[in-house]
Amino acid sequence: MKIALVHELLTMRGGAERVLKVLADRYPKAPIYTLLYDEKKLSDWFPRDRVIIAKPPFFHSLLPSRYKYNHHLYLKHFPKMVESWNFSSFDTVLSTSSAFTHGIITNGKPRHICYVHSPARYLWDRTHDVIEHSSHGILGSLKKHYLHSTFHKLRIWDAEIAARPDVLLAASEEVQRRIELYWRRESQVVYPPIDDFWFSETFGGTEKESLHYFLIVSSLVQYKRIDLAIEACNNLGLHLKIVGEGPDRKRLEKIAGNTIEFYGYRNGDELGDLYTDATAVLFPGEEDFGLVPLEAMACGTPVIAHRSGGALETIIEHKTGEFFDDANADSLQTALKNYDQKKYSKEECKQRASEFSMKKFTDEITKIIAP
Repeated sequence: MKIALVHELLTMRGGAERVLKVLADRYPKAPIYTLLYDEKKLSDWFPRDRVIIAKPPFFHSLLPSRYKYNHHLYLKHFPKMVESWNFSSFDTVLSTSSAFTHGIITNGKPRHICYVHSPARYLWDRTHDVIEHSSHGILGSLKKHYLHSTFHKLRIWDAEIAARPDVLLAASEEVQRRIELYWRRESQVVYPPIDDFWFSETFGGTEKESLHYFLIVSSLVQYKRIDLAIEACNNLGLHLKIVGEGPDRKRLEKIAGNTIEFYGYRNGDELGDLYTDATAVLFPGEEDFGLVPLEAMACGTPVIAHRSGGALETIIEHKTGEFFDDANADSLQTALKNYDQKKYSKEECKQRASEFSMKKFTDEITKIIAP
């Protein structure tokens, strides 16, 4: 069976790209179609000779290098770009979508299976926040008008093409709810997997004292609400280590006190050690699913998360972590004050993480794809 993989943006490493890597390893002969591809950042995961990049709009070649992978500049053009691909030589197309790739055209041949990380959040449930955030500054009113117009057109397109995939897979029950709400379609939940690497005996193998720091592992973008954790830890004088890169880093560094450290991108054993030695991992944003809590629990470390989104489907309250109710620093501070690491078992955390195994994910995907 000839399979093609489709993924929106290969410009950074995140949870969606990790899922794609699992699929790419499972189907090593499948080409990978994408809208934008940053070879410097992702060639070790997705080699250039395997990636097929959509023809960009005319202005792409005119952009300075630092703007070439800024997807905001391409929003109006993405629908046309995803519709330009011809998949008629394939038996199955497996797309992973957070905004656009569910809109590819297959016309029933090949079969299109779409793994949905979420309907585009900036078009639906976050649209007002995104527009408001973008409306500041000298050109704020112009940007606001542009986004209102662009998002309106994209919402119409998004709703119209939602019927194109033959099968919809949702990354969580929260995503399944949004698919039904915005697209009026049924879907099957297939949870993303946690990499077997995190279950190494090196990480969280024994009960031991933490090194008295809290940890965040995240891309540094505004909707992750890392500012809540910084404010809470500033107020309480708690040591917080932040792992990750992203466009919000400069803003976050400006508000961080002297107990906050930024570590940039980390992976492998170094990240595993950071997870293992942490008092708890903080997860302050509302996520579609979130692999970070599972990675933390696999290393035996509990998680303190906002009571929303995918975290509700992975964290067991009072056993593998705790929730704070309101999306503000005061609510998180209360949770941090009441948190006692000694109440949690590393083995119980690891057991919960094991329920989201790589084998379970690949078995489910294989069964769905099998003719």
